[in-house]
Amino acid sequence: MSNEKPFPETAAKPAVALIAGPTASGKSDCAVRLALALAEVGRPSVIINADSAQVYADLAVLSARPTAAEMQGVPHRLFGTWDGAEACSAAEWSAAAKAEIAEAHGAGIVPILVGGTGLYIRTLLDGIAPIPAIDPEIRARVRALPVAEAHAQLSRADPERAAALAPTDTTRVARALEVVLSTGRPLRNWQVDRVGGIADSIALHPLLLLPDRAWLYARCDQRFAGMLENGAIAEVEALLARRLDPALPVMRAIGVLEIAGALAGQCTWAEAEARAAQATRNYAKRQLTWFRHQPPPGWPRSPDPDIDQFATLLRS
Repeated sequence: MSNEKPFPETAAKPAVALIAGPTASGKSDCAVRLALALAEVGRPSVIINADSAQVYADLAVLSARPTAAEMQGVPHRLFGTWDGAEACSAAEWSAAAKAEIAEAHGAGIVPILVGGTGLYIRTLLDGIAPIPAIDPEIRARVRALPVAEAHAQLSRADPERAAALAPTDTTRVARALEVVLSTGRPLRNWQVDRVGGIADSIALHPLLLLPDRAWLYARCDQRFAGMLENGAIAEVEALLARRLDPALPVMRAIGVLEIAGALAGQCTWAEAEARAAQATRNYAKRQLTWFRHQPPPGWPRSPDPDIDQFATLLRS
């Protein structure tokens, strides 16, 4: 990611706060507290969602979308904006987020990005590789290959990328192979030409929440148990009634398959809860790993959602 310096000194650049980290780490509450603190010093703000599950209207409970009471009157944007029948890509979210940020800056409002989807955040800040549309015939042919054969072909067409990928990584191997076959250029060559990022045009004030793993896992377990008591089952029943494509992100969200299985009698409710809680912990572990290693080392890390980390923003 760009913006190695956490607090750029160029006064002309408009401020953007970023609160990122794994699920259940306290990001939403931290964002609201920052917004209220900014309001106290005469700086209105708006919270913009950067979580790939909270964008969907169908996942209010299972995505832990903030309730109206939790928002405490602070404006929130891009929460529940997409219908579950339409997948929201990183590029689509980034375009929407850029529009919200520009509107906020035009009104003299501080945007506060909050979420745990690293791909969304990286796409917004660093831009996206301008890869042309993949030839449908090539895509179909590649996706029909066994992963071992696809990896073997990738080793011949793009040996550098093949060496960097696990031979069993079906999705990434297929993507790399279809790009090089369709465009004649390796994926890495496209990625270095990212366009559309906003990192150089803003003064970014980031905070990464990286709590203790045991504490986080306990929070994940408590959160899913609370979801079952507060509407998650009805939420999944409504999704199933829509008969959406099971490959859509909204149908693959943590908790949907597990609750659907219990509703169909394929497992007990105790088993469904245990599986979903484990899936949540696994997801949190992946997020912790990503946020520890991918963002620039100069970005502040904290185990606690402490808005004191935004002292520079609150004083400016």
